[in-house]
Amino acid sequence: MPTGFRLAVSFAALALATTAFAQSSAVKPERIRGEIVSFGGSTLKVHRRSGETVTIDMQASSAVNAVKAISLSDIKPGSYVGAAAIPGPDGKLTAKEVLLFPEAARGTGEGHYAWDLGANSTMTNANVDTVVQATSGRDLKLSYKGGTNTVTVPADAPVVTLIPATRAELTTGKKVFVVATPATGGTYQGKFVVVEKDGVAPPM
Repeated sequence: MPTGFRLAVSFAALALATTAFAQSSAVKPERIRGEIVSFGGSTLKVHRRSGETVTIDMQASSAVNAVKAISLSDIKPGSYVGAAAIPGPDGKLTAKEVLLFPEAARGTGEGHYAWDLGANSTMTNANVDTVVQATSGRDLKLSYKGGTNTVTVPADAPVVTLIPATRAELTTGKKVFVVATPATGGTYQGKFVVVEKDGVAPPM
């Protein structure tokens, strides 16, 4: 794996978690989900799911990656994953999506914390201890510093991994997931972008 991609993936994993990044930043980063309106020069315009269109300044250091759909069977004991999940009435976590991190990103953003994919959603970045077939999917037993979680992954939950992408792929109509910090005049400074590729939209 090229060094540049290793660095981009490592930062992407850190930004996905945002916890460590937020601790060292005076301005808390935001996760922006939506569809590309346009991209030209260093200016990315995104129509957010919430309805408004925002302007994002893509800096030289802004990383761009995409996601590739994989099978849940690609996740094995020893894999390092990020699982966004929502608790059921019984408190058990059901995954909304699972990201298999490349090995270069192992350990970044480790932990269990609140997420904003849906009401009461959480993110767990952790090592996979066991994978067990369950009645409603597969149960991943995850361990991280300070705790463990079991997350059920339904058959219809997106399972993806990060792959390299370029700014040439930031084209109108594609779905994106952006971590950015608020700047002056209502604009944002982009830290990294995950862009739709081959019809696979970023599910995180």
